[in-house]
Amino acid sequence: MKRIYIIAGIMLALTSCSDDVLELTNPNGITTDIYWQTERDVNQALAATYGLFKNVDGGYWGVRGTELTNGRGDDFFIRNDVSYLYQLATFTNTADNGAATSVWVIAYRGIFRANQIIENVPNVPGLTDEQKAQYIAEAKFLRGMNYFNLVINFGDAPVILTVPVTKDQYYTPKSPAADVWAQVKQDFTEAAAGLPVEWTAEFRGRATKGAAIGYLGKSHLYTADWANAQMAFQQLTTAPYNYGLMPNFSDNFLQTSENNQESVFEIQLADVGGTNPWGGENATEALGVTTAQEFAPQEVSGWFEVSFTDKLFNEFQEEQTTTGDFDPRMYATMAWDYPGSTFYNKPFSDFSLLFGYSTLIKKYQNYNQDNELVGTSGAVNYTSSNNERAMRYADVVLMLAEALTQQGNVGDAYQYVNMVRLRAQLDALPTGYTQDQMMAEIRHQRMIEFAREGFRFYDLRRWGLLETEIANSDKQGKQNFNAGMHSYFPTPQSEVDNNPNIN
Repeated sequence: MKRIYIIAGIMLALTSCSDDVLELTNPNGITTDIYWQTERDVNQALAATYGLFKNVDGGYWGVRGTELTNGRGDDFFIRNDVSYLYQLATFTNTADNGAATSVWVIAYRGIFRANQIIENVPNVPGLTDEQKAQYIAEAKFLRGMNYFNLVINFGDAPVILTVPVTKDQYYTPKSPAADVWAQVKQDFTEAAAGLPVEWTAEFRGRATKGAAIGYLGKSHLYTADWANAQMAFQQLTTAPYNYGLMPNFSDNFLQTSENNQESVFEIQLADVGGTNPWGGENATEALGVTTAQEFAPQEVSGWFEVSFTDKLFNEFQEEQTTTGDFDPRMYATMAWDYPGSTFYNKPFSDFSLLFGYSTLIKKYQNYNQDNELVGTSGAVNYTSSNNERAMRYADVVLMLAEALTQQGNVGDAYQYVNMVRLRAQLDALPTGYTQDQMMAEIRHQRMIEFAREGFRFYDLRRWGLLETEIANSDKQGKQNFNAGMHSYFPTPQSEVDNNPNIN
């Protein structure tokens, strides 16, 4: 169930208010004097913090966040309908880019809310010490996630661990990326210590111990701490964890098979709530996202904002299955022109390809419907309930294989790479691979396994291949890429203008 994302509609107050002469309570306002009284208050605050992950403006797994994480890769293109999205996709963005600014703002809003939970939970009446520790751990996971998203996109960033009390405390200087990473790892470590292995079905979707360990391992991998990355990921391959690859790859991207055994952390979405999916945090906000409608072709009521590049199309065709067919991940990821190909219950030939590329995006689309005009609840609101899978077990095993390979343990990496290959109906790898050969295979598998999942740009950057692979692509705007300028987003101009301690 998706109850944790039914946002409480609360405004988390910065400070409490009082008047020694005349004490009145505003029935329409919530302050820290009258909030933080029950466990329900804590759960509402957590729900409001989780809810920012799908925020329409800058939620990391909302429509703009999904475009930001995918748009800069060599496998993805965003057309010029929305100028600031086109700018980030063609490497012409500046410090006032709307998508990057929104991701920054929403991340710090999430950090602010997490900090409030961490500070106030110890004083909530009626909670046991065990309950307090678990809720604080959950808030630290959420804070760690927001700092992880900030550091991989912006590098240096302010680290704020308390709720500001005075005006001056708002103006926090940037910390070096190394310090941000240290905080990320600390938050995930402490979250893993206090979170449960699993929640009851009623609260499915909340952060678990496995999710915290998975992101701790990913943080170590991104900072080239291979030994600690290996240690974290290996924990998830044994009891008490029961993760595994879904036999059918496509089941990871359909509403009918959410929260399955491959899901380590999943963003819960639902076509319920308000009627305005672009409404932001208010009574009209829908709890789903419009990403599928924005990515869908115009023939099925979509805005056709994005496309895969043909570089990805060709990468999928480098190897056939053991039966001589295309990789099943290709069928689940994209639609293209082959005999009998259909998309949204129409022949592929009915669709136009606006960008000169060969494919249409299928992964996470509601392609079993006739169009994306009607949301998954049946209302005409463009809203999709299809959860975004933030971390899959396939990511864990390929990252584990990479951590092993980078330490020279190529032989131990085989089993994890072969798990992904065999699920895709490919032959097991031949023995005798060198470290370079295994890393090339891991890079290939990550490109086709995680297309549209927002990892490609960040993978290329940590491998030191951004400049080479973007140049070696058919991505429009590739000639504008400058590693010194475009590997990270600049600090948003609005932050520079408003914070005297940032330059």
